[in-house]
Amino acid sequence: MTQLNWLVVAPEILLLAMACVVALVDLFVTHPRRLPTYILTMISLAAVAGLHLGALDASSSSYAMQRMVVTDPMGHLLSLCATLAVMASLVYSQTYAGARDILKGELFTLSMFALLGISIMIIGNNFLTIYLGLELMSLSSYALVALRRDHSQSTEAAMKYFVLGALASGFLLYGLSMMYGATGSLDLGEVYKATLSGQINKQVLVFGLVFIVSGLAFKLGVVPFHMWIPDVYQGAPTAATLMVAGAPKLAAFAITIRLLVEGLINTATDWQQMLMILAVASMALGNLAAIAQTNLKRMLAYSGIAQLGFMLLGFVPSVVSGNTLSSSNGYGSALFYVLTYVLTTLGTFGIIMFLSRPGFEAEQVSDLAGLNKRSPQMAAVMAIFMFSLAGLPPTVGFYAKLAVLQSLVTTSSALHLQLAIAAVMLSLVGAFYYLRIVKVMYFDEPTDTTPVTANGEARALLSVNAIAVLGLGILPGGLMALCARAITQSLAG
Repeated sequence: MTQLNWLVVAPEILLLAMACVVALVDLFVTHPRRLPTYILTMISLAAVAGLHLGALDASSSSYAMQRMVVTDPMGHLLSLCATLAVMASLVYSQTYAGARDILKGELFTLSMFALLGISIMIIGNNFLTIYLGLELMSLSSYALVALRRDHSQSTEAAMKYFVLGALASGFLLYGLSMMYGATGSLDLGEVYKATLSGQINKQVLVFGLVFIVSGLAFKLGVVPFHMWIPDVYQGAPTAATLMVAGAPKLAAFAITIRLLVEGLINTATDWQQMLMILAVASMALGNLAAIAQTNLKRMLAYSGIAQLGFMLLGFVPSVVSGNTLSSSNGYGSALFYVLTYVLTTLGTFGIIMFLSRPGFEAEQVSDLAGLNKRSPQMAAVMAIFMFSLAGLPPTVGFYAKLAVLQSLVTTSSALHLQLAIAAVMLSLVGAFYYLRIVKVMYFDEPTDTTPVTANGEARALLSVNAIAVLGLGILPGGLMALCARAITQSLAG
């Protein structure tokens, strides 16, 4: 269905306009905490989230801009969650950024432009649109990481991120150009039809596919394209780390669905094999490397590599012996997994910022020692997040892992069963370092007796975040059904 251009992209137009307004308004703000800028940003993001929420029950896909963009239930769900993730990130960052002289207009405008890039990637129905969104998000993220200009570690992290990010963009662009050469179109629908016809050069198609998967793997941060993740997570200010670790994962998931599923599902037998290797390698390296880490942010970086490797397993059972019956089950499980992972990640990095104070970064595992004696509430909240990442009931992480494993096992394929067993074994390895954090908080003696203080807004949001992780684990049906419906309706459109 084709609608008026500006109606289809109304949330993105509003976001762009308000990002420019926030940048201009901030020039006249003299408040040391940038309160007017902060309030205007939050109101703008709430309005964008409201537009996506209102369109969430749409039952069909709408195309605009000569079919360069598409809005569908999956797009609205991902854009809504990405907007809420950026809002939560800004709430958590308030006190932390203020103490490090990075609470400036740039933090808010760059966050909004990064979100705009994410939204464009999510609604892209054309190679060019997706690539433009990717570059807008990436350039904003590089600047966010380098926001603390006088800090050598942050500058080094930004340089590594920029150089490797440019390399990954080159991979993806080269793959897309080869795909254009093979199919003669940049439109995902036309690419699908061209691959269905079987009239194209198979070698060029597979070669282009390898480069596309490599570019996507970098954006997801999975092995062997994970090199930037630990260094950027550790070196960036934690406020910027959260911006990189949260909402962009939703965009990476979206373009994986758009490119591989909507455009290249006819080559599934090729990319499924690649994703299988990426998934197992990521779970193995991520979990084993995380055990050796003493830096909390670095440990969470390797944890994220393993978690996204697990999420990729949801893409594996999409086509089994030419049958696509299990596809929506797998994609729905992967969507549920990535949403709940981002929800947990927001709270985890929120705690790290909560415990940091002027002149002190709570980055070492040992900095959490005896946290239960200093702040029982924060220790309980962090324990819930760790249990969820480890996949222990009754948290949402358990159900997310179970849903992905179920999508593998129900295909009745021996290979998929072996993959599920490997995933369970590697998750058991991962449980060690998550439970170590809980042990340090509850059983080690505190090395720091400074009372834990933070603004009430961040404290309340952390509690809500923890309740959501627990509540969605006890009652996951609603969100799971929403994910399955969004995937089914989007692919049907």
